[in-house]
Amino acid sequence: MDSAHHRIKVIVPIPMDAAGVANRRGQLAPETIAPGFEPVFEAVKWGAALGDSYHDMLLMDWTVFQAGLHAEEDGFAAVVVDTVSDSGVRALRSRLSIPVIGPGEAAFHMAMMLGKRFTILTMWPEWFPLYEKTLTDYHLHDRCASLRSINTRPDVTELLAGKEDVIFAKLEAEARAAIDQDGADVIVLGSTTMHQSAAHLAKLLPIPVINPGVVAWKQAELLVTLGLSHSKRAFPSPEVPKDADITKGWT
Repeated sequence: MDSAHHRIKVIVPIPMDAAGVANRRGQLAPETIAPGFEPVFEAVKWGAALGDSYHDMLLMDWTVFQAGLHAEEDGFAAVVVDTVSDSGVRALRSRLSIPVIGPGEAAFHMAMMLGKRFTILTMWPEWFPLYEKTLTDYHLHDRCASLRSINTRPDVTELLAGKEDVIFAKLEAEARAAIDQDGADVIVLGSTTMHQSAAHLAKLLPIPVINPGVVAWKQAELLVTLGLSHSKRAFPSPEVPKDADITKGWT
């Protein structure tokens, strides 16, 4: 493979058809992809439906881990997980030496480079446990001004298409409440499935709006370009890998 051509695997944590994957791929406009990089989006082959429960959180961790297990040997330069829940990220870092990026971690830390306290703005409160887990893992609870939702059941395949007028207004109202009532100085969108609202909100709000999927992608490009990856002291490899068992019966 040409050394100037870097393929990055982007794992969608919900099983879906090619049209659904294409909608997720739409978060990366051509101008956001640096020369020499190619995103390869792939959905898990089985697993969770909505990420709305601890049941689904476990399935997302497991199936994303399965989907990324062979990325390094398949020649990918990095892995990005296409969910702010950062499902499977730490397990994949343990198994792989190439960079593995979660949009939640990337977005939260970007928010802390641009402000002091951020609000996670999301579709429905059923996703709050996803953020509570990652905020705990990253020791960022005290930097999070609030979790806010618009109490609207998400469509993880069709995303926001056709519902922009209603959804965008609700998101703007909650974002303004986060600024005025919670002290937020940065907004982080709570899902990569909300990417269609990012530019609209950024134009209307007086504070930065973080689009997590794009930030995660650019972070992956940065690490590959600089030749950096996660510390194996922090994420040690297993002494006895179980690759065959992990993928057994998974076709």
